[in-house]
Amino acid sequence: MTGAASDSGVNRRDFLRLAAGGATLLAAGVGCNSGEAPKAQPISAPTTSGAQRKTLRIAQWNHYVAGYDAWWDEEYTKGWGERNDCEVVVDHFDVNQTAAHADAELSQERGHDLFSLNLAAAAAYEDHVIDHREIIEEVERQIGPMTPLAKRAVFNPKTDKYLGFSDFWSSSPVHYRTDLWEAVGQQPDTWDDVLTAGRRLKAGGHPVGLGISPDPESNVILTGLMHAFGSSVQDADANVVINSRATVEAVKFGTALFRSAMVEEVLGWDITSNNRYLIAGRGSLVVNSVAARRAVEEQDPVLAAKVALLPVPAGPAARLTPYVVNVYVIWKFASNRDLATRFLVDLMRDYREPVVRSGFLQLPSFPGAVRDLPAIVANDARTQPPATYGLLAGAEQWMTNLGHPGHTNGAIDEVVKTALISEMFASAARGEMSAEAAVQAAEAKIKPIYEKWRAQGKI
Repeated sequence: MTGAASDSGVNRRDFLRLAAGGATLLAAGVGCNSGEAPKAQPISAPTTSGAQRKTLRIAQWNHYVAGYDAWWDEEYTKGWGERNDCEVVVDHFDVNQTAAHADAELSQERGHDLFSLNLAAAAAYEDHVIDHREIIEEVERQIGPMTPLAKRAVFNPKTDKYLGFSDFWSSSPVHYRTDLWEAVGQQPDTWDDVLTAGRRLKAGGHPVGLGISPDPESNVILTGLMHAFGSSVQDADANVVINSRATVEAVKFGTALFRSAMVEEVLGWDITSNNRYLIAGRGSLVVNSVAARRAVEEQDPVLAAKVALLPVPAGPAARLTPYVVNVYVIWKFASNRDLATRFLVDLMRDYREPVVRSGFLQLPSFPGAVRDLPAIVANDARTQPPATYGLLAGAEQWMTNLGHPGHTNGAIDEVVKTALISEMFASAARGEMSAEAAVQAAEAKIKPIYEKWRAQGKI
């Protein structure tokens, strides 16, 4: 989900203090890029009548799209606070530090009323969050059902608990250079197209960019490559099924793609590498959220006009990939559950502005929140051609949740965090193992993770 790289909301010294439990800096109101020493703030502020105003505290990652955080912090949340006679404090952190900040708050049982998880799955925090069922049911009563991929990301069928509240999910279309692909007479509609054209594109100095690194985003995209070949880590009942002929074929394809169409550096990519690769003019193709093209539009409009979008490539079995489902959680120790609940319900009543402000990065988890979404994404005055993002109206057809064909759970989250998928692909790509051996090695490491979560009664 990479866009322009953003700084962490706290400096390194303060972050280390937070992670060690020395101070709950985010909860104390250290905002985005403040760099200031933490200042103690009261839980509620006095009103002019002498009463105490409640404070809703929200923690969330620095947004990938320029300008979104300023609107969210200074306009949307402040306006909501004024309408609801409370103060809203929003604190930001780098998305890569989500787990560290969440763990720090849990260690002290003190922090924010709403905590936004992006690359971290809510399932990892099931014992520490409330059941969000009533909030979801209220939103569904008002505007209609949650989209299935979002529901699978927040509902645990084993415990019958809603682990969080999803406001949006993101697509990850192919971004490709039309000038370069037209020169070789092809379009990246299938993974076979990417391989055959990729050989020529690399020879011409414009390799394909697909991360095979420990970065969580690379692991998610590679899981999508597995789905294209008909394989997955788990089945619908959370049984480990990665050791299959389909997975072997996916790893063989990934090896061929790496050796023929990519460069060595993809083995060490971080979350912003594919975006930088595209902006630099080197890459002929990346798979990323639309934040990547938005960043190109901002930095190099001439180049942006040459970057088109397509659904994720089709494989022999499917055209399908998981990506980010954003989830807000309310900790069991949250001070203002009532305000947090009201905020989420109000947020989803009309989600049009977050969709537009995010540059269509945020697709509503409750479709009824933006009923004219197809018209909005098909006519974007900010870009050329205006219909560039029109494919997003049908993105749910080729997007899914992490854990497909089952639910997102703590086990699949741990598999991604420990980079076992990219390790499997990289071992074969570097020639350290055969594809068969790499898949068997991955299975051997993944099974104990699932056994642990099953023993806890979570899957």
